Amino acid sequence: MGFFSGINYNIKGVSLAIKTPSLLMLGLLRFFVVFFLTLFLSGLILYWHDEILAMIWKAPEGGWLIYVWNMVAWILSVFLAGIAMVISYLIAQLFFGVFIMDYMSRITEKIVLGKEVSSDQSWGALFFYLIRQEIPRAILPILITLFIMLVGLFTPLGPFILVLSSMAAGLFLAWDNTDLVPARRMVSFGDRIGFLKKNLLFHLGFGLLFLIPWLNILFLSFAPVGATLYFLDQER
Repeated sequence: MGFFSGINYNIKGVSLAIKTPSLLMLGLLRFFVVFFLTLFLSGLILYWHDEILAMIWKAPEGGWLIYVWNMVAWILSVFLAGIAMVISYLIAQLFFGVFIMDYMSRITEKIVLGKEVSSDQSWGALFFYLIRQEIPRAILPILITLFIMLVGLFTPLGPFILVLSSMAAGLFLAWDNTDLVPARRMVSFGDRIGFLKKNLLFHLGFGLLFLIPWLNILFLSFAPVGATLYFLDQER
């Protein structure tokens, strides 16, 4: 299953969630939390847009450079909006998102298999296990991606690096969702990394929809559903 399959499974997940009241409620809860956090952080970041742009490149007085400067200003606006989105996602994820994602994945698994297949760990042990998994699985990769994006702003290859880092962010966000089932079943981290490597094109396609400003909030909210459908289909 390749790139276009990833896009298809993401859309399938949203479609199933809309038809399932419990999934719809949980997804909307994630949606509104991330949405309002994004609005708040976007307002703060874009308020300082001119000052940030002036640090990178002061507006030329005239000539053809003014058109290049306007293009850079537009790219910076999109970049800052992306940063606001990612930071909002991380904040929501760190505090409660991982538990909502896991619950949505469990519901999806029961719909597909008629039962939930997981380890015999107690709820408390699984609780701390999920928290530990979230650090290497989502938070660190996204922080590294943000660092690459910041570096890209100050190098001649800035536009290329920004595109590359955005693709990397989508890839890791996709894996954060496809990893829910194997993590819950206590599959080793090395095996789960191997799963990501074997299915890179799928994850790039699945994560592509996370790169569309504002619409990405919707797909991120329901991503555990499509990702769980994919993993279970691969398993069968």
